Amino acid sequence: MGLADVAEGDPVTADRVPSRVEADGAGGLTYQGSCYLLVRPETLVALQKAVEAVLGERAAACLAAGGRAGGGTALQALEGAAEEIVARLLAMGGEIGWGAFALERLGSDELVVSVRNSPFARAYGAAVTPVCHLTRGVLERLAEVALGAPAVATETACAATGAPACRFVARVR
Repeated sequence: MGLADVAEGDPVTADRVPSRVEADGAGGLTYQGSCYLLVRPETLVALQKAVEAVLGERAAACLAAGGRAGGGTALQALEGAAEEIVARLLAMGGEIGWGAFALERLGSDELVVSVRNSPFARAYGAAVTPVCHLTRGVLERLAEVALGAPAVATETACAATGAPACRFVARVR
């Protein structure tokens, strides 16, 4: 059952979670026709912490690059006006378990998105600086598509640092 299968006003409960993730019968999963992989957030965060131990602050750029690549692939399947593409990708993020995305602002040179219940922040635990680099990379690529120009995204608040939600601001370079 996908989001389109839930009637307006119908409650989404644990036994009626909208999802377009399907088993392909050959050991793979697809979401709207694209291949996906279910990985526990703790697995990705353990990888992130191992890369941080080796690369220090440079690890964030590596993880964001991964997010940009994955976001770019996801965006290839989306068409429409900038507002439609942003709405679809943010909805997709929630459907595949990346948290509850909310568009705060889409202007001519800026995209601002907040994410509640980030699995990355939750799995990471307490941190001094923001840790949701994969999400930042995805949103940076989304901003470039939506704004039509190279963009830089920054995580300005992170649940791992005690904020109520993670917040990302992407601006045209």
